[in-house]
Amino acid sequence: MSMTMAPSSISINFTHPSSLVYLGHPLNNKPIRKTKNTNIQCILHSPNSPKQPYNKPLITNEDSDSTNNKPQWNPFQKAVASILDKFERALNSRELQQPLRKTADPRVQISGNYFPVPERPVVESLPITGTVPESLNGVYLRNGANPMFEPLAGYHLFDGDGMVHAVKINNGNVSYACRFTRTERLLQERKHGRAIFPKAIGELYGHIGILRLIVFYTRALAGILDLRRGNGVANVSVVFFNGKILAVSEEDFPYELQITPDGDIVTVGRYNFDGQLNCAMSAHPKIDPESGELFTLSYDFSKSYMKYFWFSPEGKKSPEVDIHLSAPTMVHDFAITENFVVIPDQQVVFNISEMLKGGSPVIYDGSKKSRFGILPKYSTDESSIIWIETPNTFCFHFWNAWEEPETNEVVVIGSCMTPPDSIFNEREEGLKSVLYEMRLNLKSCKFTRRSIVQEVNGEVMSLEVGMVNRNRIGRKTRFAYLAVAEPWPKVSGLVKVDLVTGEVKRHNYGDGRFGGEPFFVPEENVKEDEGYIMAFVTDEKTWKSELQILNGVDLKVEATVKLPSRVPYGLHGTFVEAKKLLGHAWDTKEKVEVKN
Repeated sequence: MSMTMAPSSISINFTHPSSLVYLGHPLNNKPIRKTKNTNIQCILHSPNSPKQPYNKPLITNEDSDSTNNKPQWNPFQKAVASILDKFERALNSRELQQPLRKTADPRVQISGNYFPVPERPVVESLPITGTVPESLNGVYLRNGANPMFEPLAGYHLFDGDGMVHAVKINNGNVSYACRFTRTERLLQERKHGRAIFPKAIGELYGHIGILRLIVFYTRALAGILDLRRGNGVANVSVVFFNGKILAVSEEDFPYELQITPDGDIVTVGRYNFDGQLNCAMSAHPKIDPESGELFTLSYDFSKSYMKYFWFSPEGKKSPEVDIHLSAPTMVHDFAITENFVVIPDQQVVFNISEMLKGGSPVIYDGSKKSRFGILPKYSTDESSIIWIETPNTFCFHFWNAWEEPETNEVVVIGSCMTPPDSIFNEREEGLKSVLYEMRLNLKSCKFTRRSIVQEVNGEVMSLEVGMVNRNRIGRKTRFAYLAVAEPWPKVSGLVKVDLVTGEVKRHNYGDGRFGGEPFFVPEENVKEDEGYIMAFVTDEKTWKSELQILNGVDLKVEATVKLPSRVPYGLHGTFVEAKKLLGHAWDTKEKVEVKN
């Protein structure tokens, strides 16, 4: 269904009793169950409540309670739905009688500033301390998980519905808005009035997880759910390519967004590159700054191979290259150089049989050898790939890679995480993410690595989400801007790292203040580190959020923008310059067609 409406009228109803933002906080005022491991290090360090009222819906939607918006079922479907609902309630009741893993307990995973927020229409003329740099004109977009409905049982912080936060900067004037991405999954759950798709990490665990899958696919077979329209949450990153803003997660197609003249966010719909895309794509596609091409991967949790392909600057898709692996493998990120793509085949794999043993299907397989594949960018098959073993290496994110022909090496910069699967499974050992330079010799197939940042008192700083100058992706870079992921998974500050000397410049957010990914916006035709860093920061004492803008050279705060509502900790974002947003009605008022 498609409809045309003024962008300002687009909204989501928050008055349904299952909606998280209607519940108040903590979650429906239920007692917190103890988890298996009482030594919880991460999110519970926050006070349990952001102390912001959710007793009133902030946005209403005229058609949200209309009869036409509810599922229209025949008698057979009604009977099947009733049986499955009763069975699912029994599953939930049984699961909630047992201690939940802390990686799946919603009272851990959405505590404090991970707790979801309602949509916020555009608020303009925000108060600013300092001066917004004149060269910053455009919109900063950051994605993240924000569950609309209360989790029925297990929940992981990566499971939530995608919500994009937008800060528009126009000649020093700043506005803010946040909106759910209207995924097909969210639209179907809105009709049902509750969460009905299984949570990929939080719920698909052990025998109960298998039963949830059976319920899910039975609903699909009965026509209660339509899986042909996708089941992704579009909550990981935002990419600007070929004039389009895309919200991306790796289990589905991207979703196209538009920015309205006043800075609001509109979901256009699920985007398949004009019918060319027939599989999911990576949440971290790479855009070559010189060619303008977009390179990406696609993996499937049930198949022992991945696909590699790319798009021309005009959006024309290449043939797919199948890259065969020894097991279905998680490939969250990868890297490109001027002439190669670096493909990680690491030791975090998918094994559905582990659910039969009562465990998670996402596991660390110590018997599998970690390796990186170096493939020429424009290969038409996998025959030219060079595999190099990379022992004890698991990188969740890569920051850059480049070639050094004088030594026949490809240099990769990434953060190596230990324990490798600790994001998904409980581990006694605290998570560390260490910045490494990794060298892959294309002739000898030897692998070496060095920690870039020196230890302090026997500890190495955990550095995670961040980036290098995006105009130098695939080329040798000197600096990286990264989040200080301490205490994990919170971010207490950001650093500028000299990748050659290991020198670190650090900006701390302050006591009880935490942020997220630092996004570096480079100036044009200047030195590599000349530009500005943007990051959301939240004060957990007041539960107020702000946008900080820092100088990329010395990390001096240039401006602080006070935001009208709390911004939960999220994932990845981008900045789109105003001159590139002309196709998004940047300067003229117009209506936008929204495909539901």
